[in-house]
Amino acid sequence: MAVIESLLQFLSTGTLLGALLLILVLYLVFSGSRSQKEGKEPPGPKPLPLLGNLLTLNLERPFDTLCELSRTYGNVFQVFFGPKKVVVLAGHKSVKEALVNYADEFGERDITPAFRIVTDGHGILFSNGENWREMRRFALSNLRDFGMGKRGSEEKIIEEIQYLKGEFDKFEGKPFDTTQPVNYAVSNIISAIVYGSRFEYKDPQFKEMVNRANENIRVSGSASMMLYNIFPWLGPFLNSKRISVRNMLKNRADMTRLITELLETLNPHDRRGLVDSFLIRKQSEEQSCKKDTHFHQENLLMTVGNLFAAGTDTTGTTLRWGLMLMAKYPHIQDRVHEEIDRVIGGRQPVVDDRRNLPYTDAVIHETQRLANVVPMNLPHKTSCDVHFNGYLIKKGTTVVPLLTSVLKDASEWEKPDSFYPEHFLDEKGQFVKRDAFIPFSAGRRICLGESLARMELFLFFTSLLQSYRFTTPPGVSGDDLDLKGIVGITLNPSPHRLCAIRRS
Repeated sequence: MAVIESLLQFLSTGTLLGALLLILVLYLVFSGSRSQKEGKEPPGPKPLPLLGNLLTLNLERPFDTLCELSRTYGNVFQVFFGPKKVVVLAGHKSVKEALVNYADEFGERDITPAFRIVTDGHGILFSNGENWREMRRFALSNLRDFGMGKRGSEEKIIEEIQYLKGEFDKFEGKPFDTTQPVNYAVSNIISAIVYGSRFEYKDPQFKEMVNRANENIRVSGSASMMLYNIFPWLGPFLNSKRISVRNMLKNRADMTRLITELLETLNPHDRRGLVDSFLIRKQSEEQSCKKDTHFHQENLLMTVGNLFAAGTDTTGTTLRWGLMLMAKYPHIQDRVHEEIDRVIGGRQPVVDDRRNLPYTDAVIHETQRLANVVPMNLPHKTSCDVHFNGYLIKKGTTVVPLLTSVLKDASEWEKPDSFYPEHFLDEKGQFVKRDAFIPFSAGRRICLGESLARMELFLFFTSLLQSYRFTTPPGVSGDDLDLKGIVGITLNPSPHRLCAIRRS
């Protein structure tokens, strides 16, 4: 009897697998014939059933694999992340044309399961439609009101630089990890704009907020979370998902506490930061009984969370790359020191000094290019069927504008894989802009904090190089500093320590 039951179970399982395989084959045949009728799809490696091209991709560094595939299949090609089709745009011309000339068609955000569990379609970074437009418009307007890219921000940054120098001085020239002090300093700039005040570096809740934001950005771009995005049923088995959910809940609790404190002392005639502006708008729309308002608690929490995380990680990471590169290439650091000493001397650098520091400016830009901090960009999605470069890309298709392929495009950069500040200098040593320099992305989804980030990078970097010489620890050479980085959503420097030696 047991043998018969086992046989029946085997047959039923085999029948089920056979039926599933037949459905899959019919689907592939049907979808293939349909796409041929509707238009030519981009080329790409042949996918396996269910797995797609996962066996081809290096999930630890997917952007490297995608760059390699572009050499075979061209600047517009498709790959399958499991059963999910993804169109990849590679190279300066394709990425810039799609994001700028076809801004509306490629302007939607693909909200993957990893991002959905954190934001649920609210906020700015991972939302679409009217919610995205309203939140981005509001955030951009208020960031400008509170000094983003203006003298108000410059004063906040210069004040914060003194606190950061105080942290560096505590190490008295001995080796230390720059991660936390740099991230705390940069985070305080966006905190001052959003909340209306900075935090002390020793504040345990502030430290936890910054550390959790950085951890979430690292974990969300990990190989395991990439698998979760492809196969969401893996979620209960993944520690990375548990970390994301845990951090999200803790962040919500901390942000709610800070927002509640601001609400208790809210003065409509004296806005301290972006949160105050949101709360005033929220109260106004509640009093007028406006239906379908986007100014509710979820959007407030997610918008603040987006600004806090994005305003901390990318700028802090780029600055840390810059300091590490100075230690790795001391001859370049020497030239930066010479220019700063000659042009500025001992006074505090200001934004207006940028035009008179072409080499230093070139070093900062080259750091952004080589550091390649957001190599995969954030995923886009087509808002409609679009014919692009001779191919049909269907509505709702996930699109990856591969920023690393632009910042290291061999047709645009003389030495794409080397640290070469001369990329941004003309024959007279004057700074030149480069069209292929798009570390902040481009088009509708360009980083809304670009002007603030540019100001921060210039002031922090110039002020720190004016005061310190950065070296590797005794017994460690520049060759020992690894430039591969640690992959998350952003590309962080590999773990290292530096010595910040006061210059006389």
